[in-house]
Amino acid sequence: MQDHPVTQADRAGAPAGRIIPTDPDALLYQAEVAYLTAQSERTLEAYRLKGGGPPFIVIGKRGVRYRRGDVQEWIAARRRRSTSDPGPAPGALK
Repeated sequence: MQDHPVTQADRAGAPAGRIIPTDPDALLYQAEVAYLTAQSERTLEAYRLKGGGPPFIVIGKRGVRYRRGDVQEWIAARRRRSTSDPGPAPGALK
């Protein structure tokens, strides 16, 4: 398996000391996405059930992974300039 470049932020505090790859096509575990998004794993599970979270990939019956690029896009789509900024119109988010 090829090593991917990582940022300094990915080295500090990564789940179980794991280095989180920066490759946008890398598949991440739920714990890694929880760390990157500052959400709990339970919140990510609720997003998968109700919608509203980053896109995910199901591998087998219980394997859930997230493409890092999708997570980064999900985070970027929630960026606001002020508390009164409504963000994109409903349906504009993928």
